[in-house]
Amino acid sequence: MPLPSGGTWPPRHLAPIYQHYNVLDTWYQGDSERLAALYGDSRGAAPANRPSQYRGGVLGAAARWFWGQPTPAGEKRTKLHVPIASDIATMSSDLLFSEPPSITVENEQTQARIDELLPSLQATLLEGSEVGAALGGYYLRAVWDTDVAEKPWLAAVHADAAVPEWRWGRLYAVTFWRIVEQPDDKTCILHLERHEPGFIHNGLYVGGIGDLGKQQPLTAHPETAKMEPVIETGLTRASAVYIPNMRPNRTWRNFPAGANLGRSDFDGPVLGLMDSLDETWTSWMRDIRLAKARLIVPDSYLQSLGKGQGAYFDPDREIYEALSVLGGDDRMEISAQQFAIRVMEHKETQAEQLAAILRATGYSAQSFGLSGEVAVTATEISAKERRSLTTRGRKALYTAPELADAIEMLLQLEASLFPALAVAPEKPTVVFGDSVSPDMMQLAQTAELMRRAEAASDETLVRLLHPDWDEEQVQAEVDAIADARPDPMEDPFALPGEMVGDEGDPEDPAAKDGPPSGG
Repeated sequence: MPLPSGGTWPPRHLAPIYQHYNVLDTWYQGDSERLAALYGDSRGAAPANRPSQYRGGVLGAAARWFWGQPTPAGEKRTKLHVPIASDIATMSSDLLFSEPPSITVENEQTQARIDELLPSLQATLLEGSEVGAALGGYYLRAVWDTDVAEKPWLAAVHADAAVPEWRWGRLYAVTFWRIVEQPDDKTCILHLERHEPGFIHNGLYVGGIGDLGKQQPLTAHPETAKMEPVIETGLTRASAVYIPNMRPNRTWRNFPAGANLGRSDFDGPVLGLMDSLDETWTSWMRDIRLAKARLIVPDSYLQSLGKGQGAYFDPDREIYEALSVLGGDDRMEISAQQFAIRVMEHKETQAEQLAAILRATGYSAQSFGLSGEVAVTATEISAKERRSLTTRGRKALYTAPELADAIEMLLQLEASLFPALAVAPEKPTVVFGDSVSPDMMQLAQTAELMRRAEAASDETLVRLLHPDWDEEQVQAEVDAIADARPDPMEDPFALPGEMVGDEGDPEDPAAKDGPPSGG
């Protein structure tokens, strides 16, 4: 299927999904200016009040969120944001890929190639899964550039830069797009890259915001000058995969264009809860701001700055000249004012809001350091973080098969386009590492008890204590233990040359009476 010749971009039928992506991305980015523009009016730094904020219905309810409330006339915007959305996305990524996954195949050369890919691939997966937690998923595509590296690699593409095509719930083709240059506010130069079974199509367009405009030769811009319009991959599938964050997507469950997309960690009531958390935090900081000690003084105490320029009172000044007080000296009164800071009320409210957000997103408070207790062992940590580990396991179920497909696809692409450097393509087995490291003392005690009970072999115990070791390391350690173990027929306390049983047979009379005397 060729690239589009022009028209609206992204396609019109995906407009609701991209609008939702914009909302999710705004909370993920956490910029207060963007939040105010999203729920207010984007004209200027301080959004103007909107009529929709005073309406009823769904539109009015959304506009009356904390970030959509009108700013009182004459006051500056003092709303603050708690970056809990980005914290959740980062936590999701760390739980999955802070430890490199185990990616194994049977072929030794293929395994060596995967091991070569793994360090950079782990960084790519950390990035993709973090943004994927916010937007609901991400893509992995095969890319290559012999000026950068001699072999292809996998790169992450964010969900709001892709137009997918689905067949029976599986990704069939996808068109990635990016703005390579924006000469002015009305002009955009876009690059489209379509991945479909057997082919990759590249196109360059000059249009405007939301409009592809006219297609141009790839040589018209240095970013695409070295690209080919059509590349034959030799694959029977697309050279890209989609990794969902979780499913089902509650928002688009009955919307065909988005039914196969992953679910964001922020979907459902989470956005409203985060909005309320920002309101609580802003109110707390407002208490601190208003609690500053103030002196209320008569107008006659104010020093004029000149005609039409107002007046001021300096509380830090130590020496004052005589003042001409209107109304007489009996009106020379200075009163102090200082409001209380409602620390506990705000703190407890914020804690409840955070707990509600974490419950809705599927994480434990312990994962964010919100528990006052300090866990000692890995077992205690696992018990406290059970909710987070359950969510991690669920996400891993969606990630592992797609990641295995992506690696197999990359190996097949290498065999097709780089046969001199290729290895035998093989679909790997993906196992995620433990996000909670086992407690070594507890493992050692378990191994000791199993040894005393004669319930485990040396190999089993070595694998228990070193689950990350390969076959060669395990066998070498087992051999070393066997070499260091004393011979069961040897007495470690016997003198050199003496062995157990040298004292003779107790039933032998000669042994009792000693050796016969000679002559």
